[in-house]
Amino acid sequence: MYATFWALVPPLIAIVLALVTKEVYSSLFVGILVGALFYAGFNPEGALLHMFNDGFVSVLSDTYNIGILIFLVLLGILVCLLNKSGGSEAFGRYAAKKIKGKTGAQLMTIVLGILIFVDDYFNCLTVGSVMRPVTSKHKVSKEKLAYLIDATAAPVCIIAPISSWAAAVTSSVERDDGFTLFLQAIPFNFYALFTILFMIAAVLMKVEFGSMKTKEDAVEHMQDMAEEVTQKTGNKNGKVIDLIIPIVSLIVCCIIGMIYSGGFFEGVDFITAFSDCDASAGLMLGSFIALVITIIYYMLRRTMKLKECMECVPEGFKAMVPAILILVFAWTLKAMTDSLGAKVFVETAVKNSSIMLSLLPAIIFVVACFLAFATGTSWGTFSILIPIVVAIFAETDYTMMVISISACMAGAVCGDHCSPISDTTIMASAGAECDHVSHVSTQLPYVILVAVISFVTYIVAGVTKSALISLPTGCVLVFAVLFFLKVTGQKKANEGGQ
Repeated sequence: MYATFWALVPPLIAIVLALVTKEVYSSLFVGILVGALFYAGFNPEGALLHMFNDGFVSVLSDTYNIGILIFLVLLGILVCLLNKSGGSEAFGRYAAKKIKGKTGAQLMTIVLGILIFVDDYFNCLTVGSVMRPVTSKHKVSKEKLAYLIDATAAPVCIIAPISSWAAAVTSSVERDDGFTLFLQAIPFNFYALFTILFMIAAVLMKVEFGSMKTKEDAVEHMQDMAEEVTQKTGNKNGKVIDLIIPIVSLIVCCIIGMIYSGGFFEGVDFITAFSDCDASAGLMLGSFIALVITIIYYMLRRTMKLKECMECVPEGFKAMVPAILILVFAWTLKAMTDSLGAKVFVETAVKNSSIMLSLLPAIIFVVACFLAFATGTSWGTFSILIPIVVAIFAETDYTMMVISISACMAGAVCGDHCSPISDTTIMASAGAECDHVSHVSTQLPYVILVAVISFVTYIVAGVTKSALISLPTGCVLVFAVLFFLKVTGQKKANEGGQ
């Protein structure tokens, strides 16, 4: 079964089970077990040893993974502090005065998500904790909030030159001009660009469809949604500054932590330091320092006492336990998939394909979507596909190489965006306090729609090799589809009213 299609079967089983049973823990475990049995030739003892030694124990021994888990715990504690200090509630009161209506609350979420572009984990949890009271007050469903968070996480990070994702992509390009290639690929990163455009346009045009519309309609009839959120908050004397200082500290400290891990303070230039940074270590160090600054600030301002701050430590940890469990299961499932040679299978399939070169970007986009969806990792998808693309086009067609690299990135983000076992999707659910399977099922139609538009646009880009032609084409398609959905929705509403 090594390096065959069977290598992708375990994650597919996990995904199907999660969508059918609406229960993610058992679904992931079944996928892990199937992968272990495949690897061990259905020998129970071998499967058990592989599942734990090369799976759970291995992923929990990985320094990068441990750094991410510590970062999540620290972020959970920080979010708890923000709520207990009254900072989140104060921002909610301020936003309630400035933000008028449901559209304004959603646009504010999008703007905040775009501004926090350093890292997707950081984005999901920070935007979720800050905007949850505001969106609840204006009757935005948790599923819609989770979608807005998810759609401004990876899609924004993948087109931001100063982000952990830019560093990951650059490291996958084994050339001296890796960062330059990343910058040149941004105008061709259609899925990321169209997701942001689609999201903003859909909010302004008030277009909802699929199961998301059902959730939004249900929330409209809830009377006590805002009260439910406000009851969770702590200090009534909190001010907006009690939210701003911790958030700004977190952003600044995380950026400093990332460039520190890349050797910036040892003489390396800023861009190189960001490209070579260890995002896990940088985020862990940055969030710890930001947490210390926040506690000292709250104590000096007499917003909270030391004992109250320390009570947030176990509370913040407990809040992150579901996300941590799903992450560990997802990482273990990826380990099982890797041990079955999924990378080798995909690499061989792409290299041996006899497809017209002009269609290759669109095909690469689809392959990257499928691979990221099945494995739940964008970064793993980059590392598999980008070196193959560079090898194919490096000496023949530089422009096609740039377009194809962007197709790798866009497809990886698309698959990651809608995968139930993606860490970013898990974080978006946690940030919005939304049921994970409900988040996945409601955002899936939105993701698929933008993915189809991106696929068509990559065909245009492969033929024209021009962003000036392909990008406007995709933008027109986005608005055309949204206009069609709006007209269709209004027609159904009128028929229903009659």
